[in-house]
Amino acid sequence: MRSVLLFILTLFCGHLLSAQKILKDPVYNNINRLTMTYADTLKTDIYYAPGSRSVHKSPLVLLVHGGGFYTGKRNGELETAFAMDLAGRGYVVASMEYHLSRKGKKEGFGCNCPAGEKRETFRQAVVNIDEALDYLLKFSKEFNFDPEKVILAGSSAGAEAILHAAYAGNHESFKDIMDNHNSIAAVISFAGALISEVEIDKVHSVPAFLVHGTDDKLVPYHTAPHHYCGEDAPGYLSLDGSASIAEELKEHNTPYVFITAEGGGHEWANKGYALTDEISAFLYDLLIRENAGQVNQTIPSQP
Repeated sequence: MRSVLLFILTLFCGHLLSAQKILKDPVYNNINRLTMTYADTLKTDIYYAPGSRSVHKSPLVLLVHGGGFYTGKRNGELETAFAMDLAGRGYVVASMEYHLSRKGKKEGFGCNCPAGEKRETFRQAVVNIDEALDYLLKFSKEFNFDPEKVILAGSSAGAEAILHAAYAGNHESFKDIMDNHNSIAAVISFAGALISEVEIDKVHSVPAFLVHGTDDKLVPYHTAPHHYCGEDAPGYLSLDGSASIAEELKEHNTPYVFITAEGGGHEWANKGYALTDEISAFLYDLLIRENAGQVNQTIPSQP
């Protein structure tokens, strides 16, 4: 009888140790990828490890690529590597495409693009995020992910999109869009920003992993105009970058990790994809240990 109990205990401890690794360390090598159409012709790639299904119900990471709202791909090299890495840790990852509303526009998305059109560009991207979640959550049982643990991730334009989806529910331009998805567990933002008119309140104070270079000339690190446009430019629009967002989260006692790349530029919108160990450690503390704190870390920017 004692030997049987010891055997059961050994199995239990082995399972527990294995489960503790999930969401933190890479444990799965076999990753499946399935492409699905979530709205119109817009597609999303679903990455998941079949072996994780018997161990736990996974969080869902929804990834939104960058590209200034006129270019970029859901299945680019960086996006694919990032999704594969997180899926190998036990997450279900959906890398989505969205309407590139600035594609072909002569004003681009810089200082000649009117501020009102910039707001509408952000809004349209949030609508697509909402549509993608509406679609994906219908398959939570099939992919074995937890609909109450949705994480939004994005780079550059994608980061701006996910930040507005998570935090801007009290702003007139974004009100009611994400009403069916008010349980966002966290955001992961590489060189993103919010319209300064958005005030993060306690209800929308979502935990965050933020990465930003101090010398970003496109998306401000702190609070400054988008693309640093002059006040007389059509595209003048004040944005709150990662430093300002972290300050607001701190006031609400909301968990976050804010990594500052000293001297870094907008290239950290891409370099952030390599920080999967740090991201996984934060999400593990947040979702599994439930004791994530507030961390500000400064790192040197690599040439």
